[in-house]
Amino acid sequence: MPNNNHNPILRQAMRLVLLYLALVLAGTLAKPLFVLAQPAAVSGSTDWSGIGQAMLHGLLLDVATAGYLIAPVWLLCGLGLWVRLRGWRVAYKVWAAVVGAALALVMVGDACLYGFWHTKLDATVWNYLAQPEGALQSVSMGYALCATLAVVAVAVLLYYLQVLTFVPRRKAAHAPSRKGATRRTRGWWTAAWLVAGGLIFLGIRGGVGKGTANVGMVYFSPNAFLNHTAVNPAFSLISSTLKAGDYGRQAHFFSHDERKRIYSMLGYNTESLDTEPLLNTTRPNVLIILMEGCGGTFVNAVDPKSDPRITPNLNRLAHEGVVFTQAYANSYRTDRGTVCALSGFPSFPDLSVMKMPSRCEHLPSIASSLKGAGYATAYLYGGDANFTNMRGYLQSTGYDRIEGDESFPVAVRRTHNWGVTDAIAFDTLYQRIMRLPHGRPWHVTFQTLASHEPWIVPYNRIKGDKVANSMAYLDHCIGTFISRLRQSALWRNTLVVMLPDHGVNYPEGISDADERRSHIPIIMAGGALKGPRVVTQICNQTDLAATLLGQLQLPHKQFGMSRDVLSRTYTHPSAVHTWQEGTYYMDNSGISVVNLLTQPASVMREAPHASQQRVNAAKALLQTAYDHFRGL
Repeated sequence: MPNNNHNPILRQAMRLVLLYLALVLAGTLAKPLFVLAQPAAVSGSTDWSGIGQAMLHGLLLDVATAGYLIAPVWLLCGLGLWVRLRGWRVAYKVWAAVVGAALALVMVGDACLYGFWHTKLDATVWNYLAQPEGALQSVSMGYALCATLAVVAVAVLLYYLQVLTFVPRRKAAHAPSRKGATRRTRGWWTAAWLVAGGLIFLGIRGGVGKGTANVGMVYFSPNAFLNHTAVNPAFSLISSTLKAGDYGRQAHFFSHDERKRIYSMLGYNTESLDTEPLLNTTRPNVLIILMEGCGGTFVNAVDPKSDPRITPNLNRLAHEGVVFTQAYANSYRTDRGTVCALSGFPSFPDLSVMKMPSRCEHLPSIASSLKGAGYATAYLYGGDANFTNMRGYLQSTGYDRIEGDESFPVAVRRTHNWGVTDAIAFDTLYQRIMRLPHGRPWHVTFQTLASHEPWIVPYNRIKGDKVANSMAYLDHCIGTFISRLRQSALWRNTLVVMLPDHGVNYPEGISDADERRSHIPIIMAGGALKGPRVVTQICNQTDLAATLLGQLQLPHKQFGMSRDVLSRTYTHPSAVHTWQEGTYYMDNSGISVVNLLTQPASVMREAPHASQQRVNAAKALLQTAYDHFRGL
């Protein structure tokens, strides 16, 4: 084992640890300086307590960023155990100068630009660097000079911080010294070096959970400024740059005027006019259950081809309540389908809006609309709420309380491969809503997880078909929960909305080009309903927002691509769906599927007959969706 007889190696290892801690500390101390750099109109009434919380929550991204920066130095130390490295001091000092200058530019740039943009530094900055004169025209010469001096000062400070913590004072020292170390001793130190590398990687990854490090995982407050303070700007820039694409050129099928003309003919009107009332109150409690992957091929009430034995409870609830039999998911992934359902925002074949914090902050949502109407809002999920920036999205869109697997007892957090199994999570949901204060309406979104690969559930009713059996388990959990809720005093004034985030490839072999893959149930239950109703119009997941808010008589113009299916303005029933390869448009005349991987885009499938009008509609809607995205 390594021991104190080999002090040169031990000292070098300690210097590596000190360098790592110094880089973490630099990211942490930058946060109060970021706040102090903002004008009062931006920072508001931020106090030191809030700054302290931002520093604490932001440590996760500070650790990840430090890991990225120290990785080359860690490699240098590993090589130094076996190879005599000449000139390593010069190489390291050059690296320290580059890191110091880059971090200084990012930190100072973030602090300066935030007052103008009100978002953290991200990939958007590259657009301005291409034409910096436009940005410089917005500031005075004095401001630019002060910012430049600040960059130089911070760069020098960070350079010396790295050099003083890592470079030994004795010029004869190597990195690390092998003097007096036997092959066996160096073997032990190599093992320790590999363990250190594993810990650095773990810090970069953001822990051992399902989700990797992302900006949203440090969001902790309803105050957007405090959340932004917690974010490490270097991490934000790197992360957003890796996810960035040239979205200005995506789906450019038509000229602006032609795209607008085609879109205007498709009847995308978000207005509610003479809406058919489904509720006996305009202020019910609203519970939305996002059923993981539970597409229409599992629910006989909406798909007569499906096996009615799989989801008997959902079938019964569909007949007792309100069911939309021709609803279609906009996307094929949880992160995208969640945004479609909760924000009424369209999906895309090549990007996830949820993973882009600066865009999420401008999204409308059912939660924010209900919160504005006096509702208490909460979100519960048995899995990792940081996965794909979920927490950041939820925090930005109006949820007061967000609970993931960390809110459950440790003993149950791994009762499923993705977290807490549904039976336990549903029981927790019931306990949570029973404890909500009376006298104020509430909105809770609950996301299930057990009906997901690898399809392992503590249930065995459907033999020989683990996919269908996992959906049967979900159905059993829903049935048990609804039965309990029905017996409570809350039932009379509660609306339960059940829909999936997306469908799955079931039966085996079904593809996204087949509308059965994206056909989904939307089922409403609860004592707040007037009675049963079957809605047969073709519609989308994104239409939930306008339809629900229309029933509550709340404004919803901000949901530009969500339609009230029960309104007199809903004159062009249609649905769209996107996935990596293509998009489709469906209306009462049939379906047209467009292949986006060919140049130019080609028609993949049409039924029952070809229609250039549908093909143009599919293209125009996707182009319009990108226009909306760029406008966020």
